[in-house]
Amino acid sequence: MASPAAAAGDGALTGEAVSAGFAELERQQQLLASCTRLYQQLSDHFASLERGLAARSDAIRHKRRAVEARTGRALDSLRRRELSIDGSVSRALEQLDSLAAAGGSGGQEGSSVSEDAAGLADGLRALCARMDSAAFFGFVAARRKEADSLRSEMPPALKCCVDPAKFVMDAVADVFPVDRREAKNPADLAWACVLILEAAVPALADPDPEIGAARPLVPRAARERARGMAREWKEAVELKGGVEGAKPPDAHAFLQLVVTFAVAERADRLLYRRIVVSFSWRRQMPRLALAVGLDEDMPDIIEELIAKRQQLDAVNFAYEAGLQEKFPPVPLLKSYLEDSKKTSCTVSDNLSTSSGQSGSNTNKKEQSALRAVIKCIEDRKLESEFPPEDLQKQLEDLEKAKTEKKKASSSASSGGSSEPANKRIRASNGGPMPPAKAGRLANNTSVSSLPVAATFVRSPSHTSYASPSQTSYASPSHTSYASPPHTSYATASPYPYDRPAAPGLYCNRSPPAIREPYIYRAEELPSVSFGMPYPSPPMTYPAPYGGYTNGLPAYNNGMAPAFHQAYYR
Repeated sequence: MASPAAAAGDGALTGEAVSAGFAELERQQQLLASCTRLYQQLSDHFASLERGLAARSDAIRHKRRAVEARTGRALDSLRRRELSIDGSVSRALEQLDSLAAAGGSGGQEGSSVSEDAAGLADGLRALCARMDSAAFFGFVAARRKEADSLRSEMPPALKCCVDPAKFVMDAVADVFPVDRREAKNPADLAWACVLILEAAVPALADPDPEIGAARPLVPRAARERARGMAREWKEAVELKGGVEGAKPPDAHAFLQLVVTFAVAERADRLLYRRIVVSFSWRRQMPRLALAVGLDEDMPDIIEELIAKRQQLDAVNFAYEAGLQEKFPPVPLLKSYLEDSKKTSCTVSDNLSTSSGQSGSNTNKKEQSALRAVIKCIEDRKLESEFPPEDLQKQLEDLEKAKTEKKKASSSASSGGSSEPANKRIRASNGGPMPPAKAGRLANNTSVSSLPVAATFVRSPSHTSYASPSQTSYASPSHTSYASPPHTSYATASPYPYDRPAAPGLYCNRSPPAIREPYIYRAEELPSVSFGMPYPSPPMTYPAPYGGYTNGLPAYNNGMAPAFHQAYYR
């Protein structure tokens, strides 16, 4: 039998062992939790890697299929082109024979018949048949208002050229890529270059109906010349500050040149994209973007346009690239209208704050946005998804508000009366009236241009002029002039005299050389006393009054003339 002390010792050892065992279990539990957490992290990491690899594999598989499809189409096109070479050559020879026959029979008639008298189509064909590129460009540039007719008539006319590629480049060479005209016309003719280059595409197309524009018939020399023109344009634009600073028609003509003669370079893809994004609002830009090889960049271009709040352009690009499912047009159009309205309100508030009145262009911008969206809905056949009736109603309300505002402003400007404003009465001699502010002094708030009774200061040295009671005036050519009811002109000054008022106001016999008088108040004239220098009168007297300033420098007027000297004549 164990002793109590031994039993107590065994119990103490058992308690320590249990505590140590629990501590070990807790440590093992923490280690197991840490391993579980690390395993979960590794599992998530490898799962993410697997998903990324799967996505990349799918993308590569999709691109491979697309490349295979394009390669197959290209190979099919090459086979069809190879099979169509003989037929294309025979058609070209037939066309050349027909042109030669037409030139031999109708050349005399074309030179004798006036281009203005002939119709538009006949004039274009005659110039193309004669290969007169300079006259052709002038003919097109002089008919900008007939651009639609030119766009439809030029392609068949350019087919009458012996060498359409050379003819087109010769036609635009004086204006594009650099304006080389000696006497430069202020009118910008880049639009004519765009029109001619567009019309050259069907003229340069393969006559085979299946291939068509897929194989432009451009000689090697013409292609090299087109590359040189494109290179010259790029250099000129870089010297002027870059593509963003170029004129829209010039940039458009550059892209059209590249597309027409098929001289797009892969190294210039970034340049093409900058041009397309900078001038995306031009109608032909989506088509040109695809033609220069930006089909893979179209989603990024559309997203960039949306980020720049050019949703309307984004819709046009999406439809041209066939991406309207990825970029639905209706939300984009609604967002465009909301942004336009916010911008108009912001501009109106800024103008009201800075100038105290609302900007008149705000209403016009909102109307323009509504018209653009309505036209886009009609062109894209979106009436079922986005009915334009509400937009039409908003447009009518804006036009009505604009009309009412115009009527209110016109009524306010006329003072609520239809009576015309009173006009200043001219002198009877038909002379020019001075400005309303002529002769105004610092303390003179109102001066009438009509003759009124006035007071003048008389110089003591001029004693030959009549007294205040005198009513007639001597003149070298007119012995007397009848005075009006104002029979005396006097002042409180000790030296009064009568200055002859302009007789033209009272008698048609007065010489037109004498200008009309300007009346000054008595309190504005300085006082005069003996023994002191004479002060200057209100203004310098002209020559018809006898030369009051001759020999009297004190009479020189130091005041700046209030109006042009022509009023003295």
